[in-house]
Amino acid sequence: MVDFEQVQKLREYANISYEEAKKALEEANGDMLEAVINLEKQNRIKPPETGGYYNSQEERRANEESCRRNSWEKKTVHANGSSFGDQVAAFFKWCGKLIYKGNINNFEVFRNGNRIITLPVTALVLLLFFAFWIVAPLIVLGLFFGYQYRFRGPDLEKPEVNRAMESVSRVTTKAVDSMVNAVDQIAKDVKKDKGESNGAHPDH
Repeated sequence: MVDFEQVQKLREYANISYEEAKKALEEANGDMLEAVINLEKQNRIKPPETGGYYNSQEERRANEESCRRNSWEKKTVHANGSSFGDQVAAFFKWCGKLIYKGNINNFEVFRNGNRIITLPVTALVLLLFFAFWIVAPLIVLGLFFGYQYRFRGPDLEKPEVNRAMESVSRVTTKAVDSMVNAVDQIAKDVKKDKGESNGAHPDH
């Protein structure tokens, strides 16, 4: 419901007739600001001298939200230092460097001082990834059969790494030798016991 006081205020502010003011308020459901905005859009009154139009509360909230969103997006891009596309490109570049390093470093297998096989580290990683339950046990079993492993290359050929691998190989070899000696000794004892049993003559 539009009252006389509202109509009078709009009439004085907008310098329009009583009927025009009343109609504008009725169309805006009694909202004075909305009525002024509608009159501006219809070019019935001039916009403020500062430029632009009056904004309703909803429009102001929408504009503020838009400004906040734009500011947040700019801050996010600035904080990350790059857009999503730049991050994807950086990831692929990192993968390329990793593959390159894997290709220039090798995994070598030795036995009795002779090199049996040389694999790029990239190939070893792929084998472990796609056939872990086959490759890993083979590497462990190789230690028991006297195989030794070594890394060679600018990034992985480090004394401490290869010393650790040699130590594991030596310990495994000693353990295997001890087991073989123990089995041989048991076999000898069994043969000796059998010989003694066969050579014994019962008393009559």
